Amino acid sequence: MAAVSHERWIVPEEFEEAAELLAGRLTNVRLELIDGQIRSKSVPGPEHGRIIEWLTRICLQSRPKLWLCPEQGLKVQAYRRGRARPDGVLAESGALLGRGEWADPEGAVLMTLEVTSYDRDTNARDRVEKPGAYAQAGIPVYLLIDRDACEVRVHSEPDGVRYESVRVVPFGKGVELPDPVGITLDTEPLTQWVR
Repeated sequence: MAAVSHERWIVPEEFEEAAELLAGRLTNVRLELIDGQIRSKSVPGPEHGRIIEWLTRICLQSRPKLWLCPEQGLKVQAYRRGRARPDGVLAESGALLGRGEWADPEGAVLMTLEVTSYDRDTNARDRVEKPGAYAQAGIPVYLLIDRDACEVRVHSEPDGVRYESVRVVPFGKGVELPDPVGITLDTEPLTQWVR
């Protein structure tokens, strides 16, 4: 007789309720819902925050009407069945107002940002699951600052399943964030914020 699986995927509404209840109690982790499964990641250290600060300044200097929102929750994946909290969400200032804690990214989000953490789930979460989730949500650009590999990965041209273009550049070289972002990054400063 075949074994019966009793595993049940959590639905987004249940996740949102649980995440809200736990928000004040879990001070050292952040929760996300990717591929129907709850994922957690540790609260990042100061170098992680410094990278987000660096990119925020570049975005503001290059395109003053844009804002890199840290920790904005997004509805992701096909039919919005996932919930992700990227390290940064690039949108025009005010574009996410009124969209709630878990915003629908359609028509507002230009780019998502993830900075790898030094934890065991980084590979699955930032390099595999999130690119697919963000592409399914139609987010034009996904920027991964990979501190383990000392490289920047720029994902673009989402086709509804995956990103058709991925450009990989080692820290220290320049990289273009394609339209609709349209910003060039000098990644030399990133070499200072890795182990």
